[in-house]
Amino acid sequence: MLVKDGVATYEQVISRFPKQEFLVKPKAIIECYENIPCNPCSTSCPFDAITILEDINQLPKIDFDKCTGCGVCIYNCPGLAIMVCQIIGDKVRFKIPYEFLPYPNESETWHAINRKGEIIGDALIEKVMLTKRQDRTAVIQVLVDKENLYDFVTIRRKI
Repeated sequence: MLVKDGVATYEQVISRFPKQEFLVKPKAIIECYENIPCNPCSTSCPFDAITILEDINQLPKIDFDKCTGCGVCIYNCPGLAIMVCQIIGDKVRFKIPYEFLPYPNESETWHAINRKGEIIGDALIEKVMLTKRQDRTAVIQVLVDKENLYDFVTIRRKI
């Protein structure tokens, strides 16, 4: 439970995802679970798909009809709480924020990691995106098995 151990429950996680039919195209998934004063996701979205109501402490809302999955919100989120995902057959393509060194290289296979820090499978590194505008928050594009859609959150180098 988030309050006790910092890990979102399965119900909290799936509440942030749209229906899987939406995920045939890339969509941002915002994993904010607590009301805090924050709005970079909404101010950075070029498609006005992310909104925060009048109170900056309220959780962001995403309009999946407007979201293109461009990923600008990923590296603008100071809490690293946004990823983009797209279902492709029996795989899911994720774009995730990543700030550890060394960065992975394209075509490498790393561990897929869940919210508890456990290894749940393999993650094929498809692309590593890092521009000056991203200010050291790389966006890593990975493929994982579809069975990990609601479990996957990050990657860890294989030793």
